[in-house]
Amino acid sequence: ATQISTMGIGYPCTPGIHTLKQIQGWKKITQAVHGKGGKIFLQLWHVGRISHSSYHEGKLSVAPSAVKPSGEVYTFDGMKEYETPRALEIKEIEELVTKYVTGAKNAIEAGFDGVEIHGANGYLIDQFLRDGTNSREDQYGSSIKNRSRFLFEIIEAVIKEIGADKVGLRLSPSGTFNDMTDSDPKVHFAYICNELNKYKLAYLHIIDALEGDIRHGANVVELSILRDVYKGVLIICGGYDKNRADKTIENNLADAVAFGELFVSNPDLAERFKTNSKLNKADTNTYYTQDEKGYTDYPSLS
Repeated sequence: ATQISTMGIGYPCTPGIHTLKQIQGWKKITQAVHGKGGKIFLQLWHVGRISHSSYHEGKLSVAPSAVKPSGEVYTFDGMKEYETPRALEIKEIEELVTKYVTGAKNAIEAGFDGVEIHGANGYLIDQFLRDGTNSREDQYGSSIKNRSRFLFEIIEAVIKEIGADKVGLRLSPSGTFNDMTDSDPKVHFAYICNELNKYKLAYLHIIDALEGDIRHGANVVELSILRDVYKGVLIICGGYDKNRADKTIENNLADAVAFGELFVSNPDLAERFKTNSKLNKADTNTYYTQDEKGYTDYPSLS
């Protein structure tokens, strides 16, 4: 999650891709990855309403509509209640599309092999897609066609800049994180996935329903529904272990499975999977801290 602008910030100490200094810093990362024969994409991110005025010199966060999230937000001064965001104007939406393009261009300059547009987890693009957070009545609201307009404008503009083979997309159709709801996600996200076929993206990355989503009353979208509709490369994630991942691929429900938490605690996860070796357990107390503990100090098999 790498913000495309200062207004995209919603958490302390998160990375950006909108300044020359950031581009230079990222070059060290991409060169290291390429030096080991790896590939690396950068995730373009804007949190929308999941922020606080303290990040923006007292200005309210922006969103498709002035719908306040429930709960509290992380700030440099501790947890604070969310504020009601300001609804974006049409001109501002057009400017945001340009910022996504600039972020993608900057990512390529920094040496990334491509970008993943972050359209999931209750952040800005997801806020446009869901009717629980988008109550607009203009060309960016009401119907699913209109609510997905912002997403497709971003995709088209970014593809024009860097090419479709360098662009992925992340969606969370069943997600409830960040107080997200939708009246009919099966129909709405099936429509989105069908429209995505036009763009020949590098991949579509779907976050499957998590235990927390189900616990919070998620209207679960079965993976099979999206697999039937989307004809491109499909990556799935969401608390998978090796056995579940193998079965998902064997049943042709996805082309690949992504792992996050398991990779944090197992830097050689692929090798451990190959050899059926014991996995290190992640220490959740070290998540989102500002030093190497819990990030680069887990032991490898060797």
